[in-house]
Amino acid sequence: MRIRVAARAELPLLQDIERAAGETFRLLGMEEVADDEPLPLDVLDSYRSAGRAWVAVDAEDRPVAYLLMDAVDGAAHIEQVSVHPDAARRGVGRALIEHLAAAAREQGLTALTLTTFAEVPWNAPYYARLGFRTVGEGDPALTEGLRAISRAEAAHGLAAWPRVCMRREVPAPAAGPAAP
Repeated sequence: MRIRVAARAELPLLQDIERAAGETFRLLGMEEVADDEPLPLDVLDSYRSAGRAWVAVDAEDRPVAYLLMDAVDGAAHIEQVSVHPDAARRGVGRALIEHLAAAAREQGLTALTLTTFAEVPWNAPYYARLGFRTVGEGDPALTEGLRAISRAEAAHGLAAWPRVCMRREVPAPAAGPAAP
């Protein structure tokens, strides 16, 4: 699996990946989530042009998954990560998140954050297996930026199902050998 920055011509494919991935929410009675439209092409292009949209590609260099990142309060915030169902359960999402962790470390960001559904098996429980922890009220890791994201998601209707903010620390780069 290779990960690279998304190309402009691939942006409609990212929308297709998100639509396909969203279909799995129908199985849980979350039709509104399944029917939610992906980000518009101009928004996806703003992520791409800023170098904050990565794709995981198959052997033919065709995207099968993608991840979008925002910098929020000193952390790399996962705005969206979607894996096409045909590529699911193969470590593709994990690879994208690990790629982001490495990029965040290089940029001096201290953590990865995200917001997600608490009770959807491929959401919060999955991220917990990847080392994320839930941050709630009273936790200093629940920053104003994460609160604002949660409020915006609630206004979009996502609070109809339990949601959580999650965080995973990004270790600082290892120090090089000491100078003689």
